[in-house]
Amino acid sequence: MTSTTEPLPLAPGTILWDIAGDTRLLFSLPAALVLQVAHPAVGAGVDDHSTFRTDPWGRAARSLESLQLWVYGGERAAEEGRRLRRLHKDISGTDTRGRAYHALTPAHYAWVHATAYPIFLRAARYLSDPLTPEQERRLYDEPLRLGAILGIKARDMPGTPEEFWPYFDTMVEEELERTVVVEELLDPRRPIPPPPGTPAVLRRFWPYVRRPLARLQAFVTVGLLPPSVRDRLGLGWTSRDERRLRRFGAVVRRVVPLLPERLRYLPTARAARAASRRTGTSPS
Repeated sequence: MTSTTEPLPLAPGTILWDIAGDTRLLFSLPAALVLQVAHPAVGAGVDDHSTFRTDPWGRAARSLESLQLWVYGGERAAEEGRRLRRLHKDISGTDTRGRAYHALTPAHYAWVHATAYPIFLRAARYLSDPLTPEQERRLYDEPLRLGAILGIKARDMPGTPEEFWPYFDTMVEEELERTVVVEELLDPRRPIPPPPGTPAVLRRFWPYVRRPLARLQAFVTVGLLPPSVRDRLGLGWTSRDERRLRRFGAVVRRVVPLLPERLRYLPTARAARAASRRTGTSPS
């Protein structure tokens, strides 16, 4: 049974329950990651301690599964939050500005979490359906609840969307920079091996498909970043790029809802949705 001292997990009927397990998340997560590592302290922590270079697929899979547990894990969500804090307690060093950092410094830890909100909004605008003002407010409240599960104190996050945007603008203007990790994540030439388990016959074709896929990912990632972030990081974006992203988004909006559930939702989300239907907790 969940302890009364622990925050309640998210449940069917919340906005995050609907969108965090949708496969379209795979298009938006890289933009959130770039936004995170553009902070010098976060970028330095990833540069110094992450396995994203040596084990890119494993690192991505572990991060994705962790995120899925926050939303769909029920009582396991709080334990996942504790595990993450244990994992980050020894991550420290010096950032590019010569400042000491620690992964659990409240301002740094909160920034990583805060990046989800603007990216979710932009992903909804391009890849699904724009949210109404009431839905935007609900969406902001739900990550605050997740923040409590992850051990982020309420005082370290803006309490409302109205408070969030001045905070975000200040972070963009005063903190963000084009870190080494930003450069690598947006470089379509970055050497990435084929996914583990790829059949030998498909591995032969990987060199021919990797570059186009990497270019598409970099393009969508830059497009989903807020314009102020693109300007701050010196990432070019033209009106032609904007039209291309809108056309891509239109295709995604039409195709994904037609997919069967096993292809539309990620495994943890799919299992949670099935369980909620069996228990009658899924909203009508």
